[in-house]
Amino acid sequence: MRARIERLVTSGTFSLDGGTWEVDNNVWIVGDDREVVVIDAAHDADAIAAAVGERRLTAIVCTHAHDDHVNAAPELAERTGAVIWLHEDDLPLWRQTHPGRAPDARLSDGQVIEAAGADLRVIHTPGHAPGAVCLYDPALGAVFTGDTLFRGGPGATGRSYSHFPTIIDSIRDRLLTLPPGTKVLTGHGDPTTIGDEAPHLDEWIARGH
Repeated sequence: MRARIERLVTSGTFSLDGGTWEVDNNVWIVGDDREVVVIDAAHDADAIAAAVGERRLTAIVCTHAHDDHVNAAPELAERTGAVIWLHEDDLPLWRQTHPGRAPDARLSDGQVIEAAGADLRVIHTPGHAPGAVCLYDPALGAVFTGDTLFRGGPGATGRSYSHFPTIIDSIRDRLLTLPPGTKVLTGHGDPTTIGDEAPHLDEWIARGH
């Protein structure tokens, strides 16, 4: 059975540097009728567990450790036995939200996370956060970009642990080199494609965000 992609939108808040904002997050579920992985366990462990249903959840992959992307991860892992994966460069951010619970495993560039026929290759894309990663599966024709690349430009870089020139390097060198038809499945908002975003790189650099 081929892997498929499901999208669940959850709502909550994002807090960093003393500010708090209401946000809607995309939670991506990849797998088949038996086994899945969750990309970014955001806000609502109940809703995510309901979407997973009776399937085996093997991994919770964090694209980065901002609280709105990881706040439901420990509870979901406790319920399901899933392994929480995070790039070690984002451990300082993770500890702001979960000081008493470390991730279970560390993501590394080029690693492949397997789930029910999907092969999600880890692409380290720092800039929005130091340990930000994207997950690319050529067979699915999709890259899960977290908050690195959106429809209309890069993720925000105006807060702690972020850096605009770095996210531009990550997008130009690691993402825009993917096939133009690749679906860009983002951490918030609507999907886009690599081909739709690539022509606008110089505009983003000029505007500075």
